[in-house]
Amino acid sequence: MKKVLITGAAGFLGSHLCDRFITEGFKVIGMDNLITGSLRNIEHLFSHENFVFYHHDVSKFVHVPGELHYILHFASPASPIDYLQMPIQTMKVGSLGTHNLLGLAKAKNARILVASTSEVYGDPEVHPQNEEYWGNVNPIGPRGVYDEAKRFQEALTMAYHNVHGLETRIVRIFNTYGPRMRTNDGRALPAFLSQAINGEPLTVFGDGSQTRSFCYVDDLVEGIYRLLMSDYHLPVNIGNPDEITIKEFAEEIINLVEDKELEIIYKDLPKDDPKKRRPDTTKAKQILGWEAKVDRKEGLRRTYEYFKKVLK
Repeated sequence: MKKVLITGAAGFLGSHLCDRFITEGFKVIGMDNLITGSLRNIEHLFSHENFVFYHHDVSKFVHVPGELHYILHFASPASPIDYLQMPIQTMKVGSLGTHNLLGLAKAKNARILVASTSEVYGDPEVHPQNEEYWGNVNPIGPRGVYDEAKRFQEALTMAYHNVHGLETRIVRIFNTYGPRMRTNDGRALPAFLSQAINGEPLTVFGDGSQTRSFCYVDDLVEGIYRLLMSDYHLPVNIGNPDEITIKEFAEEIINLVEDKELEIIYKDLPKDDPKKRRPDTTKAKQILGWEAKVDRKEGLRRTYEYFKKVLK
């Protein structure tokens, strides 16, 4: 039985990855320090014979006894509200944490996949963003702690690949949504759904003309699994290229909850907020045979049902 370590296991994406690898017949070690993750996301796995949980901060030395075949490094504060409040922890998990896990992968002769982000492109001047684009990032701006942590993580991962011949994979994740998102994580979708369910005005920053591309979590997990099992070591974008403005997205949420009385209010755009965000997924299609399948209408319906249960 193959063994996989998943860091950030109690988070939104990490918990779905734990489910997928259990389903695929792996022995799963979930690791999380719970500063943003929640045990509620993985409590259904605690009784499973092939799942074990370690409460640990990967910024400190990481030890896993016995064989280890794969590592997925998904530990990190990932939403602006988190990394703005925890800038140093964000930098440490991207640097020290990544170094510790690359060292573990080397010691165990394991293949490691690191979770990067579309944020490495910053406020992009190339649209849509392909993997060859180097980005437009403000290293000392408020988002820099997250952007640069991920850019450093990619550089360090490639260094281990080139110097030690380590089997590495890098996924650049674009906006993803679905059940188990935190209702208060500050991102557009959970904010809009929470406000709409509570009968509050939906808050749009700027004039709402900035764009995002939302990928349902099941599609993302499929892309990550295929990338891990592929032979490709350079970064790959995984996301849904179906682009929408934030204002249009807010209107979709209002229609979804069927409350025509809801209003949209506007506030100042945060510093360095990207104006456009859409992945070029050509590589994912060509190399992995992957593309997003779940359309936004269906994905939002599933996510709405989850949020209603959590917020009731």
